[in-house]
Amino acid sequence: MARADGWQCHALTVDYGQRHSAELEAAARVARSLGAVEHRLARVDLGVFGGSALTDPGIPVPRKPTEGIPITYVPARNTVFLALALAHAEVTQSDAVFTGVNAVDYSGYPDCRPEFMEAFERLANLATKRAVEGSPIRIHAPIVRLSKAEIVRKGLALGVDFALTVSCYNADAQGRACNACDACRFRRAGFQEAGIPDPTRYAASPVR
Repeated sequence: MARADGWQCHALTVDYGQRHSAELEAAARVARSLGAVEHRLARVDLGVFGGSALTDPGIPVPRKPTEGIPITYVPARNTVFLALALAHAEVTQSDAVFTGVNAVDYSGYPDCRPEFMEAFERLANLATKRAVEGSPIRIHAPIVRLSKAEIVRKGLALGVDFALTVSCYNADAQGRACNACDACRFRRAGFQEAGIPDPTRYAASPVR
């Protein structure tokens, strides 16, 4: 969506101590396929704090829906991600940060809400040299209010090859999705609702 609007994109992926490297490899594939100017990998080990099924191997990823904010929530993850992207934007003299947070078909994470994106933009323009000197940075969350089906349709219209992507919280070493976690359920339902074949490679049949 950023490319379609005429932006040159400097892609940033964060290795934060998550369960698997499949999504890191997928991010590199997507960055190449969509013509990013560059793709950088930042490493920040949020696993040292634990507290999430995505960073603590002692906490299993839920295989059925749960109530409230799930244990897959990683404390302060999007705050950390946006702070790193903000640093990258200053160094590359970029005018905006784009993020793929979504507040419609999601797991209830508080750092995926539009209010948080708006608050972080205010922070960005208080905390950066370029903003103080008259060049503010915008935070764009173009899919924040879209359903998963709308995201699938929009991606296909823009030429996204979803077979290159990984959404699963618990993918195996080959990048195959577990077909049981929240991320798999939301992704699968999005393709179904959009009426578009799901290109995801699953390691197992869905858990009902």
